[in-house]
Amino acid sequence: MKKWAFVSDFDGTISKKDFYHLVLEKYFHEGAALFTKWKAGEMKDIDFLTTVFSSIHQDETQIIEDIHSLDIDEHVTSFIRKVQAQGGDFYILSAGTDYYIHHILQKHGITDVKVFSNEGYYQDKNVHMNIDPDHPHYSERYGINKSKVIAELKEEYDTIYFAGDSEPDSHPAEVADVTFAMKALQSILWELGIPFIKVNDFHEIDRYLTDRGVLQ
Repeated sequence: MKKWAFVSDFDGTISKKDFYHLVLEKYFHEGAALFTKWKAGEMKDIDFLTTVFSSIHQDETQIIEDIHSLDIDEHVTSFIRKVQAQGGDFYILSAGTDYYIHHILQKHGITDVKVFSNEGYYQDKNVHMNIDPDHPHYSERYGINKSKVIAELKEEYDTIYFAGDSEPDSHPAEVADVTFAMKALQSILWELGIPFIKVNDFHEIDRYLTDRGVLQ
């Protein structure tokens, strides 16, 4: 068994804005009604994202430029390197798509980070997702079952730390050993009675782990 790993959601946790928000704001204004329907629970997450990501209608160079415009947490790059340098492994666990995640990691020089997410690819001026119902991590609602990924990682590590910010992250939070909750996830976990550490950013996570001797 390895000692520990840190697993983080991407959109809204590592990145300051969800990629789908960028698409809605810039290319798919009529998606506002769809967003309301999704938030009301009348639409599966994967169906909402599939519709949004296929409504960009731009060349790939423009889409990559848009992806690169997404700001990420100012401290996350140094935090990842610190985790890796001090015996931990860092993973990204996202119900979005690895297509834009890999572009952002590459831009910021973040390496040796495995991404668990829905497979994405560019085709016909849009971003598409390859959802495989036979994949062991498949989820009908999210495309990827985050809880299953965490459960598998717990078979490899003594301790799994997890960070997230929204409803899909409430499920892996039940399985992780320690959950750092940002934004809406805090009230969701509070209502569910799932333990969590309240944080605003990766600087606070770093300080928490340093105070407890996990990081030096």
